[in-house]
Amino acid sequence: MSRGSRSGAPSRAPRPSGHGAPLGELDRLDADGQAIAVHAPRTSAYAGRQRWTRRWKRTILVIADVLQLLLAIALAYLARQSTPSLGRAGDLSAAVAEAALVIGIGWIGAIALFGGYDVRLLASGPEIFRNLLRSSLGAAGIVATVLYLSGVQLSRVFFVVLFIVGTLLLLLDRLVMRRVIGWLRRRGRMRSRVLVVGALPYIDSIARTLAREQWLGYDVVGAVVPERYEDATSREGIPVMGVESDLLDVVRSVQPAVLLFAAGSDASDEEFRRTAWQLESLDIDVIVVPAVTEISSDRMRMRPVAGLPLVHLDLPRSRDALRLSKRMFDVAASALLLVVAAPLLAVIAVVIKATDGGPVLFRQVRVGRDGVPFEFLKFRSMVPDAESRLAALRDEEIDRGNDVLFKMSDDPRITRPGRILRRYSMDELPQLINVLRGDMSLVGPRPALPREVAAYDQDALRRLTVRPGITGLWQVSGRSDLSWAETVRLDMYYVDNWSFAQDVQIMVRTVRAVLTSDGAY
Repeated sequence: MSRGSRSGAPSRAPRPSGHGAPLGELDRLDADGQAIAVHAPRTSAYAGRQRWTRRWKRTILVIADVLQLLLAIALAYLARQSTPSLGRAGDLSAAVAEAALVIGIGWIGAIALFGGYDVRLLASGPEIFRNLLRSSLGAAGIVATVLYLSGVQLSRVFFVVLFIVGTLLLLLDRLVMRRVIGWLRRRGRMRSRVLVVGALPYIDSIARTLAREQWLGYDVVGAVVPERYEDATSREGIPVMGVESDLLDVVRSVQPAVLLFAAGSDASDEEFRRTAWQLESLDIDVIVVPAVTEISSDRMRMRPVAGLPLVHLDLPRSRDALRLSKRMFDVAASALLLVVAAPLLAVIAVVIKATDGGPVLFRQVRVGRDGVPFEFLKFRSMVPDAESRLAALRDEEIDRGNDVLFKMSDDPRITRPGRILRRYSMDELPQLINVLRGDMSLVGPRPALPREVAAYDQDALRRLTVRPGITGLWQVSGRSDLSWAETVRLDMYYVDNWSFAQDVQIMVRTVRAVLTSDGAY
């Protein structure tokens, strides 16, 4: 791939000695012999469509919010009128009519002010929800102040119910929008073309992540690399479109919606800044990926100092996952669940016993925290001699790229009731006893067999620093469909980035995973 002829690029002026040329097209020199960068004049047509998409997403959100606020006002009005025991609320209808415009403008304005309509945050992360909560709190203060100063006598019960119900409805808007966008992206719609700049190893790593997380909606269409990689080929099949000195030519040719800068670039700080100037006329999203991965956002703090974007990282949180508060929650929740599920447990036990007369529980040695073995409990979902038939099945089945775990989607050892139990994870319910004993937690890495631990490398052993869980990231991210590498990656992410909020989120997602039965066999 020769420079100067790629993509019909015009010739460039020579680089003056002692000065770093920007990553782009240089057409001429000034009177002092300094290179003058020419800004790309044409906006990407594809990026223009992306801008239009962002606008209609924002419009839909605003319309949905207005409708939800009208519904919240109606519900708050009905709630106040249905509680006559609180006394008369005066002429509530007239007061609500006077206050409705203030409520609508104040709340919608606060949402816009606090970033609640930033559609870039819709796809992932909690930031869009945090912004909405802050805006609702701010709106309550704004509306209360304006109504007080204008003398509108609004019922306090109405006001409280309005902002509680309204906030919940607005959060529901964002949640539904996120689900719809994710659903469309996984089916090939509303996707963005991405051009990645950096060293090939980093580009391949990013491409693998984006290909795995289809809900993000990013398609890597090409790579721009340092000159030392010019003749190399990406292992992930990403086409090399050019080198960094030809970046603007490649951008105009490829017309990406996103320009993503990965690690390994040869560009200096000054060159990167000049490139940003040249990209200013293009409607393209620019993303910079630091050379750190598998770190949750709440462990990172961006603190710009003296023009340097310093990223401060908190240490891993494996010790936090062993806190007394987590253990107390496990005990209380597992005890409550055992009491509530007692009738279901009894029915399952009777069905298993009546099927073949074998034992109700399946007991197996698993490896827990710090490598300590424990007796693992499940409802038996296989024939009584399942373990003795395992060796023969291993010789017949090569498991989906998972060299450590053995899973078969059509395992002949599973009984008819066992298939239903596994499909909806009801065979896992006796593990609540393991949680009470302290062998396991409600949320944590997958409990491993001794033979699996024997095959662990140094990284995988980190999974044993916390208690294994009944559910975890591995279960809500694909369960048995995951490869061994993906299982380890998710478990290590959980261990390093533990938080109580993440545990709650995983438990909520577990309900959905169980109901959809994805990867369950």
